[in-house]
Amino acid sequence: MHKPLDPTEHLDLETISSHNGANAEMEALSVKGVLEASGIEAVIVGDAVLPNFPFEVRVAKDRAPEARALVAEAEAAGPAAAEEAERAGETEAPSHREA
Repeated sequence: MHKPLDPTEHLDLETISSHNGANAEMEALSVKGVLEASGIEAVIVGDAVLPNFPFEVRVAKDRAPEARALVAEAEAAGPAAAEEAERAGETEAPSHREA
């Protein structure tokens, strides 16, 4: 038998960003990475075979306001902040040495 579907609205997905153009897929992947690094699960809807359609990033409806705020904050900080955060993450990561 099939398990009944959860009808609650908090599981509905909401589009929080949409990207068009040559870099659309990469931009959507970047947004997804920012969200998932902050603990918000995200999915990308789009098709690289049909680049005239946008790539959308969607999150659970109850997390959409928080997700939009995180994306706006990341966009305001710009690429330099992203590079700085990446460098900080690299220095904080434990080193793996072969014994």
